[in-house]
Amino acid sequence: MLAAITRSENGYTACFERHLEHSVEAVWSWLTDNAKLPKWFPELRVDDLSEGGTISFDMHDGTYKVLIIIELKINSVLEYTWAEDRVRFELYPEPEGCRLLLIEKIAKITNHTPKDLAGWHVCLDVVSALLNGRTLESRENEWKAWYEKYVELIENLPSTIN
Repeated sequence: MLAAITRSENGYTACFERHLEHSVEAVWSWLTDNAKLPKWFPELRVDDLSEGGTISFDMHDGTYKVLIIIELKINSVLEYTWAEDRVRFELYPEPEGCRLLLIEKIAKITNHTPKDLAGWHVCLDVVSALLNGRTLESRENEWKAWYEKYVELIENLPSTIN
């Protein structure tokens, strides 16, 4: 399912939702454990898991972008800066596992936005597969298919706030 994108006075919000048949604690570990992060997002590394702490994003050119953790509630909320945007993970226990929300607050839509959205979409699919002891056959092919859908979704966003 595509992310739901809404417009607000401060930009846009993209919300991805997944229902996972795993505990909040199991999912949380994939979001914050440096032994697991590289399996779904190799550029990320948690440096200091605390509010005001940092996550490093490897630019693959010898430099790193520092992402600041804005909000942290263990096994519940992880929110950090993403350039001018924000990325927030929320976990909610459910009888058969948990609900995962990834909410990206987007300051402005650019040509890169559908790329990021497709990337997050595939990242969540990879996390789900890994939790289930599987892997995706081709992340690149998955990304290409979702990218086209997100380009179309962005092109059809209303230009005004509802």
